[in-house]
Amino acid sequence: MPGETMELTTPSGVSASFERHRLSVKGPKGTVERDFSKIPVSVEVKDAKILLSTTRSRKGDKAILNTCRSHVGNMFKGVTEGFTYRLKVVFAHFPITVKVQGSEVHVENFYGERAPRRATIVSESTKVQVEGDDLVVSGPDLEAVGQTAANIELSTKVKEKDQRIFLDGVYIYERKK
Repeated sequence: MPGETMELTTPSGVSASFERHRLSVKGPKGTVERDFSKIPVSVEVKDAKILLSTTRSRKGDKAILNTCRSHVGNMFKGVTEGFTYRLKVVFAHFPITVKVQGSEVHVENFYGERAPRRATIVSESTKVQVEGDDLVVSGPDLEAVGQTAANIELSTKVKEKDQRIFLDGVYIYERKK
């Protein structure tokens, strides 16, 4: 029984290569790589096209094929336009300061704590900028940008207190995908 096949055309200014189960897409905003070794989809790069195909044509295989198409589409969008998450620094009493140091974001003076709370920046291509009371997380890889923003938000999670009253923290308020 023949499987499903899907063909994606690379945008202009974008190049793609596939080696050892890793798809690499390079564009004006940077390079994004993705591992397809655990996914039962075969990937081929021919000229300016990416061919995705499955061996069977069952409902689950079609779903996986569409998921792969979305991943590749996000890779194309990331290297051409990029992704941006905006976070707001909110505090009521203790003024919170946020600093970027190497591959970490330090949230200092959170509820008057002496030690800074730390959040990891996931990829080297992900950039974190502090703009007043806002943090801007941007980069070509959607998963790295989203995970970095989530790490920053989770680092300021209030534990063992009523979160409706203790509202201090850093919160995601805008996603530009």
